[in-house]
Amino acid sequence: MNHRSQELKNFLTPGRRVHLVGIGGVSMRPLGLVLKGMGLTVTGSDMNSSVSTDELIAKGIEVRIGHSAENILGAECVIRTAAAHNDNPEIAAARVSGIPVFERAEAWGVIMCSYKNAICISGTHGKTTTTSMVTHILMEANWDPTVMIGGDLPLLHAGHRVGEGDSIVLESCEYCDSFLNFSPTLAVILNVEADHLDYFKDLADVQKSFRAFAQLASSAVLANGDDLHTAQALRGLNYVTFGMGERNRVRAVNMCPDWRSFDVYCDDVFYCHLALEVIGRHNAMNALAAAGTAWLLGIPGEDVTHGLAQFHGARRRMEYKGEYNGAQIYDDYAHHPDELAATIEAVRTMPCQRMVVAFQPHTYTRTKALFEDFVRELRKPDVVVLAEIYAARERNTVGISSRDLLAQVEGAVYCETLPQVTAYLKKIAQPGDVILTVGAGDIYRAGEAMLK
Repeated sequence: MNHRSQELKNFLTPGRRVHLVGIGGVSMRPLGLVLKGMGLTVTGSDMNSSVSTDELIAKGIEVRIGHSAENILGAECVIRTAAAHNDNPEIAAARVSGIPVFERAEAWGVIMCSYKNAICISGTHGKTTTTSMVTHILMEANWDPTVMIGGDLPLLHAGHRVGEGDSIVLESCEYCDSFLNFSPTLAVILNVEADHLDYFKDLADVQKSFRAFAQLASSAVLANGDDLHTAQALRGLNYVTFGMGERNRVRAVNMCPDWRSFDVYCDDVFYCHLALEVIGRHNAMNALAAAGTAWLLGIPGEDVTHGLAQFHGARRRMEYKGEYNGAQIYDDYAHHPDELAATIEAVRTMPCQRMVVAFQPHTYTRTKALFEDFVRELRKPDVVVLAEIYAARERNTVGISSRDLLAQVEGAVYCETLPQVTAYLKKIAQPGDVILTVGAGDIYRAGEAMLK
């Protein structure tokens, strides 16, 4: 444990007072709740009120809306989200006052050191689903795990869980190299692609980060043996492979055409049979990774079978929302071209007459860097509705708009606002349609507004 981690560990003890900047975020919210469960006094702040901040307040955490130097009064240390920079008034005030400032990932890294099994699920795509699948398996096996997921899991009625067992499972993100603060015993790498190019220079830079992450694992590394970019990143390292190919140590056998039913063999020995409630090749790969994780942990195959049979997806991962005028409404978090491709491929296995995709690009830098790949995927659905780019943490310094995608996708429709998206979808919805709201921003609101 390095000096900063040891310093933070001293603060993360019962009775201490900690302030979280950006507490409403997908990984900050569970961190706040876990720290409160550990006996700390937790306060926090966020730019906007939300369901997340309402939940935190209901659980007894004081949350201030808006960032102000006054918000940190009484805090012994500050933990910030990666989106909170040094010019944030609370970060600046802490530095002036001599209050230590730590990163969110550093806090999770310290927390996981107290567990016998620290299972870190990484990858450009599939982290939330696979972490959720592993959680289902650990719960079925009565391991009573602590969990941190970047989305809501119906089993938990939340995106986190504080358990009494000796295992913790965390969704582990590469953005800003945050997962390099972790201390995994078992590191899982689902895939490696060029993404977060507002931070990484290129694919090679992303691969360098994943290689460093794999080298942190103290027990084992499980990685996608079918993915060339992953193989390049881990060349020369010792790791266990999973995938569809026959050379993988964890592999699928007797796969059915819709990817939902197959046998799992580990080192050429039958381990378990899976009958999944989620669709698509990408989810079959996620399930293989989850099964491989369980195998490496020594969990019986029947717990994997039963655990995954009860998994119906995480929130915003091909989540069924309802029906409007005979059209089935789904929502999906896909915001990278590869994720969009996997979602479209999965829907093709469903009975539908038309696929209607309402897509909201996520961040200007990603849209510009992967523009041609987005165009390629958006030409596949029958109907495409384009919402304006969701800025997230960025400003539009690259001068791009969804109108640029519109010019390259024949027949697509552009809607500047979400109410316009909702109105257009209501206008065209017909029986036999599968309507997808897709993106990592707030595009889901358009589908929910239809159903109201």
